[in-house]
Amino acid sequence: MLSSYRQIFAAPGSLAFSSAGFIARLPISMTGIGIVTMLSEQRGSFGVAGAVSATLAIAAGVLGPAVSWLIDRHGQRRVALPAAALTVAAAIGLLLCAHFEAPAWTLFLFAVGMGVMPSAGAMVRARWAHLYRDAPAKLHTAYSLEAVVDEFCFMVGPIVAVSLATNAFPESGVLAAVVAFTVGIALFTAQRRTEPPVHPASAHSGGSAIRNGGLVVLVLTFIATGAIFGSVEIVTVAFARAQGHEGLAGTVLAVWALGSGLAGMVYGTLKPKGSLANRFFAGVLMMALSMIPVLLVASTVQGMTGLLAVGAALLIAGVAISPTLISAMALVERLVPASQLTEGMAWTTTGLALGVAFGSAAGGWVVDAAGAAGGYWVPLVAGVFGVLAALAGLRRLQAGIDAPEAPEPAGQTVDLER
Repeated sequence: MLSSYRQIFAAPGSLAFSSAGFIARLPISMTGIGIVTMLSEQRGSFGVAGAVSATLAIAAGVLGPAVSWLIDRHGQRRVALPAAALTVAAAIGLLLCAHFEAPAWTLFLFAVGMGVMPSAGAMVRARWAHLYRDAPAKLHTAYSLEAVVDEFCFMVGPIVAVSLATNAFPESGVLAAVVAFTVGIALFTAQRRTEPPVHPASAHSGGSAIRNGGLVVLVLTFIATGAIFGSVEIVTVAFARAQGHEGLAGTVLAVWALGSGLAGMVYGTLKPKGSLANRFFAGVLMMALSMIPVLLVASTVQGMTGLLAVGAALLIAGVAISPTLISAMALVERLVPASQLTEGMAWTTTGLALGVAFGSAAGGWVVDAAGAAGGYWVPLVAGVFGVLAALAGLRRLQAGIDAPEAPEPAGQTVDLER
């Protein structure tokens, strides 16, 4: 298994940009929960805390693709550095307003400002695509590795953020995320040798990548996927609280991410056959079906046993996540021209962010109305929506990856000063 991963790091600079990208994306999983923990402790209100966190998620979903569009046109370093500076300035403003108990509207203002955070995951994957566009097996392994890194970030990040905020001082979780982001982006953008070349303006004449019908299908499916993620998180916390073991909620969710991470590691060493579009649909279908056992055990088993049963069901459910996300990233790479790859990947992140925001809200509403166990209907319904969206767009996805690649314009790339 390890030999497959060693091969992709044979390219000079690949380990450096992948490691820096890991540090830069760790704050994605720390910031939201860090804001919720910080504000709930300072102001005693989960309502304001959740609203500010949701504002950040929506702002990132809206502004993220625009930042990535600029990155495709002007280069990673030239855009990511100023965007990161704006993000850090907004985050510091948020921390100061929170610490000095400024009016609530200032928190929302700075949360919107943080939405210009450049997508480290999209930029890392764009570099892998640039290195291994002509080596599909290596690119598959590289995307698998990044999916595992994402899962690790979402396992470790929230634990670090909450532990710091509750054991040190309320702002420490968000502050740690800001420091990690600053260091990660600085290290990442310093890796000039592996930065993808900038494409000329003529390569962007088709407008935004979202005009691609296949990408629209992926975004809709990712909204459903994000809704699964967001609702499972909040419902699992509520379910653990109802069983009298709220402190174990993070462990149960980490087990879910562990299942996904292990599946991603194994999937990266395989050479899957058949249509990429069909593999993606199969993954979406399995994600939806895997929510049924979770709902059943939560509805029928109570107490510590019920919580352990939910954890076991989520471990199995996690197996479907990484292979689906890996297939989705490979589809973006096939559907979208190289000149729009970062933007295309950022749109899938937008879908996830919007889905997480909606799923968290819907999960909370259903828990309040029908109890914690009933809240697991939300990820199941979201999964069904994802299956319908993927099924309706399956032919479009297949047609998109079967279409011959359009030739790049003359003078296809403009090298940055290196």
